[in-house]
Amino acid sequence: MDDAPMPPAHDLVLFGATGFTGGLTAEYLASHAPEGTSLALAGRSRSKLEAVRARLAKIDPRHASTPLLLADVTDKDSLREVAESARVVITTVGPYLKHGEPLVAACAKAGTDYVDLTGEPEFVDRMYVSHHAEAVKTGARIVHACGFDSIPHDLGVLFTVEQLPEGVPLSVRGYVRAAGRPSAGTFHSAIGAFSRLRQSTAAHSARKRAEPRPLGRKVNSITELPRYEHSLNAWALPLPTIDPQVVKRSAVALERYGPDFSYGHYAAVERLPVAAGALAGVGGLFALAQLPPARRLLLGRMKSGDGPTPAQREKGWFKVRFIGEGGGRRVVTEVAGGDPGYGETAKMLAESALCLANDDLPATAGQVTPAVAMGDALIERLQRQGISFEVL
Repeated sequence: MDDAPMPPAHDLVLFGATGFTGGLTAEYLASHAPEGTSLALAGRSRSKLEAVRARLAKIDPRHASTPLLLADVTDKDSLREVAESARVVITTVGPYLKHGEPLVAACAKAGTDYVDLTGEPEFVDRMYVSHHAEAVKTGARIVHACGFDSIPHDLGVLFTVEQLPEGVPLSVRGYVRAAGRPSAGTFHSAIGAFSRLRQSTAAHSARKRAEPRPLGRKVNSITELPRYEHSLNAWALPLPTIDPQVVKRSAVALERYGPDFSYGHYAAVERLPVAAGALAGVGGLFALAQLPPARRLLLGRMKSGDGPTPAQREKGWFKVRFIGEGGGRRVVTEVAGGDPGYGETAKMLAESALCLANDDLPATAGQVTPAVAMGDALIERLQRQGISFEVL
């Protein structure tokens, strides 16, 4: 008698398909997933899921029969069923610190691969401490930050490192330019992070105690004050997002980054008044986020599920320039694409899930970064879909 477990019913389950970014991700998968890919949509409301399915059927009539799974972050049994039914679970339900852990736990226990869009360092650190070991045991790959946070930066640094000599100290600096409206989820996550500095610091410390360090290798941050970067004709402002943390974790895991690796992450702003205004604006948001009434007011300015029109998204773009040095060589690379907050984020998330489901990848398990889990395979996928990785 064959006791082998039955394969999952679905290749991909998209949780949060009724939200704005979730809907874009569903539409992308309907248009780009290989024929024969089994996709299911999961969420709280059957009527809203049916509306999404109807949109997908207009893209491809075969999606008229896409399975719908009722699931809620407050119902662990429903999340267990989602995780056990899928090869890869995709979730756009944030803020992740508020809503995300039950699904991570379910996927780690079921041995199911998981991707999300989080840019919340505290959430990622807490998930490592609580669920990394279980995911290693079951073989689940838990891959956070698979949107604009942090695919262009994590894979862009990997692409840059691959142009530099091996076995020598390397340094890379990334400079971000972008135009486009941030998603409501990103804005809510940022305000939440600003208001939880103490908790975030504690979560980071707990992870450092639990996480092994590379033997015989160093990975560091480049810390610099705002300065004028002549090679870009722009002001470089240190950018305290999750991206440098993801890059550094890739560097810890991958020996290709050399014996002594360092990374600096910046916003590139051409005009000094704009740079000064950006610094003041971030400082003001940070101060207001400490006050509950002001925080509630800020969060009410952008509602989850809202988003720009297709015409507005069409005007969005991003360019991330990387300058890498090591072994006597200097290389300049660039990752570029369209609307970062929505269109390209949905593409990156969907292609990450398709990569995990379909590509021949290195054997990994536990909480891993996009570069560690998918690396060059995902770079090639994104290049085929119009996101450029170039040596300048």
